[in-house]
Amino acid sequence: MKPLITVERLCLASHILSLVFGLAGLLLVLPNPAFIGTLPPFGQTLFSWSMIGGGAVYILLGTATVAIYAYRMLGWQNWLGFMLPAVVLSLCSELLGTSTGIPFGHYQYLSGLGYKIAGLVPFTIPLSWFYMGMSSYLLARVGLEAKGVNGWIKQLGAIALGALLLTAWDFVLDPAMSQTPYPFWEFQDLGQFFGMPYRNLSGWLGTGALFMSVAALFWRTPSTQLIRNQLRVPLFIYLVNFAFGAIITMSQLGSRFWIPTAISVLLGVVPAVVLWWAAKSTAVVPPSSSSPTVAALSKV
Repeated sequence: MKPLITVERLCLASHILSLVFGLAGLLLVLPNPAFIGTLPPFGQTLFSWSMIGGGAVYILLGTATVAIYAYRMLGWQNWLGFMLPAVVLSLCSELLGTSTGIPFGHYQYLSGLGYKIAGLVPFTIPLSWFYMGMSSYLLARVGLEAKGVNGWIKQLGAIALGALLLTAWDFVLDPAMSQTPYPFWEFQDLGQFFGMPYRNLSGWLGTGALFMSVAALFWRTPSTQLIRNQLRVPLFIYLVNFAFGAIITMSQLGSRFWIPTAISVLLGVVPAVVLWWAAKSTAVVPPSSSSPTVAALSKV
């Protein structure tokens, strides 16, 4: 188990560093082409590679982090039981959206996020739905469990809260990725909500709720409930990806964009932190599960 923890932490650190590097490139380097000209040939080549593949790399690192975390903490059934519906259903939703405008509005992906499936959707996009969706769902589910919510109310509550956290991220992600000087996708029709169609938000909420509902059907309750310390990875993933979009949105767009950013904080960041804090601080291990392996896991 320790080698997996090491790889997971390395992937998380690399994911965060790649986001920081991406911010530096988008906010500091690209707006100053004279600086690029001063770089040696090797530096210019490295910068070119980073601009071409940097977006894909940070998504792949985020996916690896959450996949290893889910396998280690929840078991392979819950990992694949969530990842497969998230990837397949979000890809279907994205292919439908880029082809017909349903459910997100009329939009298209530009370059910078990797090979496009069917020439429409970068292969990394469904992966981002997975790692942010699972982080959101876990925070919601564990937070509700810690407060004694059980049965179908917990199931529905985790799906609703998880989909809300995921959609709240889009309030800063879409402006940052579609309306700044260096976009990764664009809407064909100017949306009514700060350049975004209202149905884009309902599409996010519906897509997230759909794959979380399917994943919940296959969910197997782990032998130990996750505690606050064990939820740091989902929380860090959620917060750093939120910060990435929020920093770009607030620095590259007009002051009026503090409104969707504030909404994103209110509906996403605040509930995420509250749900994380609601988790138990120490593990409660059932007597039948009190093995050395489980005991060791509860301390990670």
